[in-house]
Amino acid sequence: MDIRNAVAVVTGANRGLGRHFAAQLLERGAAKVYAGVRNPSSVDLPGVVPLALDITDPDSVARAAEAAADATLLINNAGISTHVGLAGGDMSDIRLEMETHFFGSLNVTRAFAPVIAANGGGGILNVLSVLSWAHYPNYGGYSAAKAAELAMTNVTRQELAPSGIDVTALHVGYMDTDMADYVDGSDKVDPAWVAGLALDGVQDRALEVVADDKSRTVRSALSGDLANLYPGLPATR
Repeated sequence: MDIRNAVAVVTGANRGLGRHFAAQLLERGAAKVYAGVRNPSSVDLPGVVPLALDITDPDSVARAAEAAADATLLINNAGISTHVGLAGGDMSDIRLEMETHFFGSLNVTRAFAPVIAANGGGGILNVLSVLSWAHYPNYGGYSAAKAAELAMTNVTRQELAPSGIDVTALHVGYMDTDMADYVDGSDKVDPAWVAGLALDGVQDRALEVVADDKSRTVRSALSGDLANLYPGLPATR
């Protein structure tokens, strides 16, 4: 789709990758950018339209879709990471991961898809992760939720295509944002660069954008022996 003159809604747009998305959309000529956040007063980016939006609250999502009735592009970016395990972790944290990444993103997609279709079609970009494919104990809840969000992305892409809506998946590992402030800097990529690459993918109607070397390595390993992803476990047969 054409980014120029698009009307975009970016969830979690007040910081990190979401803020870069909002800024670059404006730079690329988007007609309007809604910054969807739980607290609109936290939005400090000139030129965007603050939009009250809690993706885990269906009523908030419905109100946001009514307020942004001119939207043609949705970026499902809002997320959390509780670092909860699955076998012994707190179930409330596991549910929070699912409510945010899967049910939250699905609620926003369901609310905005009719809006985008009514405006002549457009696009949806879902911010996924390398952990949509590779799953580890320190990220049990996050991995499960992102894997579910990947499945949602693949299904809604097919369901929404007849309405003229493209659905693009973004896969990326650690970025230099607050969410990954505990990670060594050499293992992180620039979120501004990732945002630009992802928007290029939306422009080109790409099915997926694999943004960094870590994600590309994991993506290629999926066609081989899974023991390469999980050292110490038996080889597949």
